[in-house]
Amino acid sequence: MSAPAKPKYRTTNWKEYNEALRARGSLLVWLDKDMCWHGGASGKRGRSPKYSEAAIQFCLTMKSLFNLPLRQAMGMTQSLLRLAGLDWQVPDFSTVSRRQKH
Repeated sequence: MSAPAKPKYRTTNWKEYNEALRARGSLLVWLDKDMCWHGGASGKRGRSPKYSEAAIQFCLTMKSLFNLPLRQAMGMTQSLLRLAGLDWQVPDFSTVSRRQKH
């Protein structure tokens, strides 16, 4: 007994097919200008964090999404912020490294 033959698919609309393949490679990053990038008072003793948890999370997301070392991820984050027209400072890699444990 032999395996059933695999169905053959034929592309009939090449224009839509090519557009769909091209769209797979697009990248869209949404940055909310109202996002709280800088940290607020924590209510605990000691200095308040300079960057919010959202800022640290964004940097770590870029790191894991593109499989980058931490320093390169900080450079990419700075580039994305600049492209978005935001003049926010990016945390240095040691700050992100220290806070990623939490």
